[in-house]
Amino acid sequence: MMIKRRGLLAASGAILAAPALAQRWPERPVTLVVPYAAGGSTDVVARLLSPKLQAMLGGSFVVENRTGAGGSIGTAAVARAPADGTVFLVSSASNHVMYPIVAPGSMPDPRQAFAGVSMLADVPLALTVARRLGASDLAGLLALLKREPGKHSFASSGVGGSQHLAGELFAMRAGVDIVHVPYRGGGPALNDLVAGQVSLAFLNLPTALPQGEAGTVKILAVAGEKRSALKPDIPTVTELGVQDFAVRSWTALFAPRATPPEIVARFSAALREILGDPAVKARLAELGTEAEGSAPAELDGFVRDEFTLWEPVIRAAKVSAQ
Repeated sequence: MMIKRRGLLAASGAILAAPALAQRWPERPVTLVVPYAAGGSTDVVARLLSPKLQAMLGGSFVVENRTGAGGSIGTAAVARAPADGTVFLVSSASNHVMYPIVAPGSMPDPRQAFAGVSMLADVPLALTVARRLGASDLAGLLALLKREPGKHSFASSGVGGSQHLAGELFAMRAGVDIVHVPYRGGGPALNDLVAGQVSLAFLNLPTALPQGEAGTVKILAVAGEKRSALKPDIPTVTELGVQDFAVRSWTALFAPRATPPEIVARFSAALREILGDPAVKARLAELGTEAEGSAPAELDGFVRDEFTLWEPVIRAAKVSAQ
């Protein structure tokens, strides 16, 4: 009986300690690891949120860039970090889902290594075509691509990222044969699209918009499940007839898997409150990003769905980082 009573007391103590743990956090500085260089969209979101988290939760929130190998170096570092609420990962679709499939063994499986905290933002992708094609709408583009299989190319910011795999998925769903041309970033890809060196690209909408409005390229559609709040007059690819096509270029926050759930819940609630602030939404919109929070379980389920979507696409397209 004594053993059982001690066990019961220990369990009761743990239950009582859990809310106290969450309320004390963060007692030590918190590092938000961005697995990309400073200045990119993932980094910008992290640096926008950091001072607001400090103001709301107290303590210190520091952004640290750990770059390399398609984001896998920083991602793997956080997976190995102490699960004590001091280190979190500001992650994206490319490094969290796509690169682990493209380069198996490059990092621990994110589905097992991380616990979702909250979605942070979406950057809409836009199907953008060169003026020389003369395609005024998606129907015209598809007719051209089917009439001239293998003749046309699509640009991306690099192998295995959202822009590349959006093009591969588009080719599969639309039944067209187009050749991938990777660049070192969206800027160089857009430059060659303007020059007519490539036929089309799925570019970040904020990157493509100035050229689209200037008439040097034509934006035909956005790649998401719904129209972008940044430019609601642009239809989705699915609306225009290509079924089962939706690509999100997202940013989200993750914790090492064993991080106490009470800390994860408190952090998630704070982020959702901040992301719901009209001023924050407006600032992110100015940067071409749509604010979007989520509950931890919702984010974990979304990541599993992303793997389900992209694993067969990457294998069928034979995409590899090797």
